[in-house]
Amino acid sequence: MYRLAVKIEKGRRVVLKVDLSVVDGQQLEKSTVEYIQGAGTMLPGLEAVLEGLEKGAKRDGVIKAKDAFGAQQFPPKKMKRSEFPKDANLVAGEQFVAQGENKMNVILRLEKVGPDEVDVRLVHPLADKDIKYAFEVVQVSNPSPPPIPMQAMELEEDK
Repeated sequence: MYRLAVKIEKGRRVVLKVDLSVVDGQQLEKSTVEYIQGAGTMLPGLEAVLEGLEKGAKRDGVIKAKDAFGAQQFPPKKMKRSEFPKDANLVAGEQFVAQGENKMNVILRLEKVGPDEVDVRLVHPLADKDIKYAFEVVQVSNPSPPPIPMQAMELEEDK
């Protein structure tokens, strides 16, 4: 029986050998990953490149920052002005590095500065970095199990 190749599209399970790094910088990931296309777990720019490809496809290139980690939008948060250093010149658009609850550094972008409160948005540390990629599509499949054949259903009813 001849089967058409399954293309990557929204809702498909994809297995991918991927190599990601910051352009002129650190290696981010080099592994085999499995994800569901369109579920929001893969970089938007990479999903766009993968759309429509089949098993065996290989690509390499660069994802612009705005389509990589810069595309992640975290909800704004209100902070008290007193949580910032007293001598800090707070201006909308500026960024601060702070330590999060888990002792990891986080980047805060000031959205709106008031006399008592500051609206901030968390920014991914790689938000302004272009990402170099190379990948090979290992498998594309439907994530749900195939339907039960009619004969099997009839046998179950006969019991």
